[in-house]
Amino acid sequence: MTQHEQGAYKRNDGFARIRRAFAYSRSGLAAAFAHEAAFRQEVIAFAMLAPLALWLGDDGLERAVLVASLLLVLIVELLNSAIEAVVDRVSEAPHPLSKRAKDIGSAAVLMAIASAVVVWLLVLTGGP
Repeated sequence: MTQHEQGAYKRNDGFARIRRAFAYSRSGLAAAFAHEAAFRQEVIAFAMLAPLALWLGDDGLERAVLVASLLLVLIVELLNSAIEAVVDRVSEAPHPLSKRAKDIGSAAVLMAIASAVVVWLLVLTGGP
């Protein structure tokens, strides 16, 4: 590694790196909200259900689990959207591997939603 490369690397420490990472994350959230209808719908669902989770949870742990299950759906949707963007960047032409990647990402979102439903049912009904 050259002196110049080492200097550039060292400048990526501390608060400046954290500030840049936060800016990249903010840009990613804005891009997902602007370009992904599913993400917008899930944000709306989160905005409606998170306050309900805080109200319905009997204690801090229940509230945390309910809200975390909703956040998981958003996280998986962001990853799915990133996969779809990369696949489309490579080629928008139909290809079995592109379809597989997009279908697997979609399945991950479905599993996150199913997980949230199960968590909510178990917490709110007291379990089996």
